[in-house]
Amino acid sequence: MSECNFTIPFSGEATIVLDKAKRAVEKQSGSFTGDTNQGNFNVSFFGQEIVGAYTVTGNDLNIVIESKPFMVPCNAIESFLKSQIV
Repeated sequence: MSECNFTIPFSGEATIVLDKAKRAVEKQSGSFTGDTNQGNFNVSFFGQEIVGAYTVTGNDLNIVIESKPFMVPCNAIESFLKSQIV
C-alpha cells in the first residue's frame, strides 16, 4: 500500500522535468531510474529511505511514495519535489 500519492503538473518536455528530478534525488545521494514514461527512485533521509515511483501522463508527473519515515509528512515530500522540478 502506498503512503503518499500526488501529481505535479508541468509544462514543456518531460525529459527536462525528469532530469531535474533525477538531479534533485542524486544530490541527496539517492538513485533515480526510468524513462519518460515511468521509473523509480529512492533517497536516504536521516538514515531512513524514501522509496517511490513515478509515471508521466501527458503533462502530469504522478508520484507514488511507497515507503517513507513516519516523521516525514507527504506534503513535505511533495513541496520539496515541486520546488526542485517545476
